[in-house]
Amino acid sequence: MALFVSPKRAKESKAVSAALLNSLLRATLVFSVLILIWSFSTVIISGSFVHVCVTSRKLNNLYCLSAGTEPNFEVPIPLISKKIISTANIVKNDVERKDSVEPFDVIHRVSNLNPSNVRENNASSYSKDEEYLNAIKVVEEQLQVHRSWISSSSNNMACDGREIFVYDLPPKFNKDLVEQCGDMVLWINFCNYLKNDAMGEPIPKLGKGWHSTHQYSLELIFHSRVLKHPCRVYNEKEAKLFYVPYYGGMDILRWHFKNASKIVKDSLGLELMQWLKMQQPWDRNNGKDHVFVLGKISWDFRRQQNDPVSWGTTFLEHHQMQNPLKLLIERQPWHINDIGVPHPTNFHPQSDNDIIKWQMKIIRSKHDNFISFAGAARPDAPENIRSILIKQCTSRNDTICRFLNCSSAGCSQPETVIKLFMQSEFCLQPPGDSPTRKSFFDSLVSGCIPVLFSPFTAYYQYPWHLPQDHSRYSVFIDQEEVRQGNVNVVETLMKVSKRERDEMRRYIVYELLPGLIYGDSSSQFDKFQDAFSISINNLVDRVTGLSSNA
Repeated sequence: MALFVSPKRAKESKAVSAALLNSLLRATLVFSVLILIWSFSTVIISGSFVHVCVTSRKLNNLYCLSAGTEPNFEVPIPLISKKIISTANIVKNDVERKDSVEPFDVIHRVSNLNPSNVRENNASSYSKDEEYLNAIKVVEEQLQVHRSWISSSSNNMACDGREIFVYDLPPKFNKDLVEQCGDMVLWINFCNYLKNDAMGEPIPKLGKGWHSTHQYSLELIFHSRVLKHPCRVYNEKEAKLFYVPYYGGMDILRWHFKNASKIVKDSLGLELMQWLKMQQPWDRNNGKDHVFVLGKISWDFRRQQNDPVSWGTTFLEHHQMQNPLKLLIERQPWHINDIGVPHPTNFHPQSDNDIIKWQMKIIRSKHDNFISFAGAARPDAPENIRSILIKQCTSRNDTICRFLNCSSAGCSQPETVIKLFMQSEFCLQPPGDSPTRKSFFDSLVSGCIPVLFSPFTAYYQYPWHLPQDHSRYSVFIDQEEVRQGNVNVVETLMKVSKRERDEMRRYIVYELLPGLIYGDSSSQFDKFQDAFSISINNLVDRVTGLSSNA
């Protein structure tokens, strides 16, 4: 029997088929886009948030890679169980326990405390939570231990008993990582930052010694300097200090925006530990006379073994890594052998004269801006005070405060930020995705008085390079007071007298500045000690003391 289909029904059937085909194509397109984003992204699960950092975010943003955030998200600082921490179990010279105190649950709240109030025992508002005060006590006692390691040696020290051995590691632990620079971040040429011994391209506009240095270049800068140290020896039996040139930060950086497994991320660090176990110097003192320089924050190396979050590696959580000294741009305050050293700035002088010329230049600079803030808001992180500071800065009718918006590559050129800071009396330095900021050191090197809102930004980080009296070089304003609307930062800073500002600036320029910068690989200083010299002298004296007490 013949089947008759009307022209109208045939037309409807074709329309339905076309609609189905269009829906299928759209679904396929959406799925392909999701796969593309996933393949170039990192997912961070923290608390109730899922953070995704995709390749559209510029690397030259100061905080994107430091804590793995999607734009406008802040990764909360890791938590620990609520138990009172025993100071006696933490503050000791040699940490050998595998179960060292974990990243803590009070740091986020403790960081709001005014350290002067704690020192004066004026802690009535915190009496209900003993953990806060105990945490502050632990951190401050650790800093006293670190200060006790400070060397009294000068640059012209004799090398007898202070010899340094640099391991010749297999290239996969350092050189091969550098050669992968072109593939680390797909939207910029990261290799440009690694030129000139990782100082980057010169910046002629700022003068001699200025370079486009990336904030994660510490490992390469330190390595190039220690290779030329006058106390370096090639016989391991003669050495007191053993330097392990593992570029752990570069190892992490290459996986930032790639969907790599935890096993892949941890593999190179585990290989290094196996390699070290076969070296005779390691067994001699259980690694206590070994030092690692890691160019990222400590948290990036402290992922827990059972942590569902895939961010970072477990490198510093292994038992084998508890005894060595670790120099990092941001230390974990619960680990005695984590030592904070300055972030690399853009200034790398070659001689005493280069430093003196820069000191003269910034001390004579006109400060047309009373206050400046170079940064970006965190609108999706309600605990962050940046949006409040920006509002306080920009809502005025005068020109007292200047805001440089870094969210749209406004801070991508170092000379823009440095010139702003040189022309400013005060530079606001609120925490970003982690407590510390490279911008803090940029402000000091530019002669601008930093305004801090958390003691963990600097006060509890750099005992070898900053004095215990923080009022000599900075102004502290409790971020909780700002968050609650009790303090207007601009009005508060306007009450600081010109005499006080001038005294702080002179101290910053003449006393602090030389010790916060890293000279270039061929630098020679007689009058000054730079950040590298201070660090290496303290390290050598520390391990020499261990040997004498053995």
